[in-house]
Amino acid sequence: MDGDRRGGNHREFLVVAHTGRAIVTETTAAIARHCAAGGVTLRVIDHDTRSFVPGVDFPTGVVELGPELPESYPVDPADLREAGAEVEVTSGDAGAAAGCEVVIVLGGDGTFLRAAELAYGADVPVLGINLGRIGFLAEAEANRIDEVMTQLVNRDYRVEDRMTLDVTLTDPAHPEQILGQSWALNEVALQNRTNHGVLELVTEVDGRPVSAFGADGVLVATPTGSTAYAFSAGGPVMWPDLEAILVVPNNAHALFARPMVTSPRSRIALEIDSGGRSAIVLCDGRRQMQVPPGARIEIVRSARSLKWVRIDSEPFADRLVTKFKLPVTGWRGGRG
Repeated sequence: MDGDRRGGNHREFLVVAHTGRAIVTETTAAIARHCAAGGVTLRVIDHDTRSFVPGVDFPTGVVELGPELPESYPVDPADLREAGAEVEVTSGDAGAAAGCEVVIVLGGDGTFLRAAELAYGADVPVLGINLGRIGFLAEAEANRIDEVMTQLVNRDYRVEDRMTLDVTLTDPAHPEQILGQSWALNEVALQNRTNHGVLELVTEVDGRPVSAFGADGVLVATPTGSTAYAFSAGGPVMWPDLEAILVVPNNAHALFARPMVTSPRSRIALEIDSGGRSAIVLCDGRRQMQVPPGARIEIVRSARSLKWVRIDSEPFADRLVTKFKLPVTGWRGGRG
């Protein structure tokens, strides 16, 4: 445990919320009541205190389902203060989580990844409360919010480290020039920028070429991210306490284009054909880099981990069964 952060007199929790679901209102109210009773200051993001704005939340002003914006249930600081909580409103910039004890996420995996950006930069642990459907990154469901907040206020939780990846984009013709850098908790996705043709590339592990093929792209994932995009692309599920790097070709046209699980110390590189197509790299689906033909992407384990709040000891196997609704009828358990 971090004695400096968690042992002081002044405590603050940052809440990052998905405001597109009505349940967020009663969930934030419950958080406010527990914070008020425990003397914990509640910090909220200004973006989450307003309704959806065309051109900001949706750059085109429309959403996929039509010209109408979805319903919005913004966090109301006045309502939280009426519940007795001391509330601060902060901008959603890189310093939003600085000085907080915990970042509480209300939403699904997308909201979690948005909050992880703030938590990662401030080295603050993050806790997910699922308001959506699968919410694989969440630690608990919204119907347990009172129990969760009791444990948080009482400091009855532990913090785990989840490995992250560092990503560096270079031009091999000018290796001293870095074209871009980023990081990922779930996955690094190299993708074809268009729907035409395939992306020609070579995968490399620890300085040695492994396979050259055409594909829609390649995913390089952590164990945490193995149940996300990499899983949908045909990759294996990895238990989150493993330390490994997963490489998953996406719709590859090749004889050997199977997922690979490498050492956490491996250096993964993806080289784009210099005479081929340009590409794009997406880190957790949020941070983006343009990849010109001939570019090289190197991916290694980061020296910094994301701090992850655990409030119970539910086995990962149980979480798999629950989230994916896996059939387990007929199981009798161990004998003897």
